[in-house]
Amino acid sequence: MYLIIVGAGKIGRNLVEMATGEGNDVVVIEENDEVANEISSEFDCLVLNADATESNLLEEAGVARADAVISTTNIDAVNTMVMLLAREHDVPSLVSVVHDPVHIPIFEQIGVNIIENPQRLIADYLYHSVRYPGVQDFMELSENSEFIEIQPQKDAPVTQQSLSGIREAGILPEDVLIAAIKRDSEVLTPKGNTVMTVGDLVTVLVNDEELDVVLSAFGHETNGD
Repeated sequence: MYLIIVGAGKIGRNLVEMATGEGNDVVVIEENDEVANEISSEFDCLVLNADATESNLLEEAGVARADAVISTTNIDAVNTMVMLLAREHDVPSLVSVVHDPVHIPIFEQIGVNIIENPQRLIADYLYHSVRYPGVQDFMELSENSEFIEIQPQKDAPVTQQSLSGIREAGILPEDVLIAAIKRDSEVLTPKGNTVMTVGDLVTVLVNDEELDVVLSAFGHETNGD
């Protein structure tokens, strides 16, 4: 792929490392002289030390053949302008960091795939790790629901009977959904007669209000209030 990455801060630098490491053609646009020099000396990519919003700079970066333009600066106004300029060149994929949720509708109207406030995402992940140590991973769907990945502990209530039995016994709330079960290298489609075992990695759709109940059913404690 041919990628144009705008901004080489923490996020941009990681993207450059991953993209160049997989053999992609990468052009980096970075306004800070020192950062631009560091990226140029460390990675196999073209670095343009300039303001990405300058006229014709994206053209100089080869935007006409770019598969994606990714803007990672810490200023939403700059990211917006970069996305607007890239859209004028019909770039197939537009991706940008958005720091202030108020600006999300603007990016959505442009047709940008957004990464909402990375610092907040990191904070959420760290908080979940402390508050719910039994949860291995999570993905928020809305303000009060999320997918979590969790493993049943030894003698956990959910391992004592089939999924249909768990429902009948009220071990899990009715609106909690067991979406998938990974057992060794196999992914199982949960059915009524499926029995979860220790070592399974279970994907669960749960409301935040019921998360403590789910964790308890899987044999985990929470670091609650």
